[in-house]
Amino acid sequence: MRAYDDLVAHGGDRVQEHAPLGERTTYRVGGSVRFLVTLSSLGDLEELGPLMIDTGLGIVSVGNGSNLLVEDGEHDVLVVHLTGELATLSWRDERDRVVVDAGAGHDMPIAARRLANDGVVGFEWAVGVPGTFGGGVAMNAGGHGGDLADSLEHATVWRDGEIRTWTKEQLRLGYRTSALGVGDIVLAVRLHLARGDAAEADARVRDVVRWRREHQPGGANAGSVFRNPPNDHAARLIEAAKCKGLRYASARVSDKHANFIQADAHGRSDDVFTLMSLVRDRVEEDSGVTLISEHRFIGFGVTP
Repeated sequence: MRAYDDLVAHGGDRVQEHAPLGERTTYRVGGSVRFLVTLSSLGDLEELGPLMIDTGLGIVSVGNGSNLLVEDGEHDVLVVHLTGELATLSWRDERDRVVVDAGAGHDMPIAARRLANDGVVGFEWAVGVPGTFGGGVAMNAGGHGGDLADSLEHATVWRDGEIRTWTKEQLRLGYRTSALGVGDIVLAVRLHLARGDAAEADARVRDVVRWRREHQPGGANAGSVFRNPPNDHAARLIEAAKCKGLRYASARVSDKHANFIQADAHGRSDDVFTLMSLVRDRVEEDSGVTLISEHRFIGFGVTP
């Protein structure tokens, strides 16, 4: 297609064709996508954005792939990865608050550590969220008593070739949800935080890290698979349905935390997806509760 050729010709080394994507996720399994476009500045986006749209492919922004499962095989999808100027972090004191500006490609755990070390408080919880700010906004990432909605003022978003600012109200941040849709690319966020004691903030960061090591498994996983239903916990329901430790081929429900699925090295993402479906069905049969996944998917019938 001419549009594909134009993107490759103008993009140069910023555009990778038939790019492996599954191995870039924290599951470390899964297939490839038609294009992987790496943007390091607004200039890159201004130049390549119209060409990306012209391909007619679904556009998906991927950070660390920490809540993403990619079906095996190749998918006619264009994935955008942000780096460089779109992955920076800065903050300044402004009267009684601290204004934090973060590129969407910046890692939230790194930001949490840097801010705490400087005595900026209110973001320590994010050291336990292994994703970038872009994905964090899209799903209103949270944990350990906090989420992005607590401190977010606005986000800069690219949609259909236009860049505009979305307020927190426009983003409609809910429990692991937002108003952002397929094709929307978060470019930057602004947070409002506060000054506090750096030693206490560092201690809170260490507490979160220690809790995660004690209660959550390592290995190839993408964190919590299912959202907690109202007034309950997905892990409790999964364990009650006798799914803890359940294996399907190369995927296994963690023995340490029932709401985590671990993928074997060189396994198949299809096995992870099948196991997720089995767990959901068994929980529904056992408790009548239909669990909803926190994950994002490429393939499995939900490819954009």
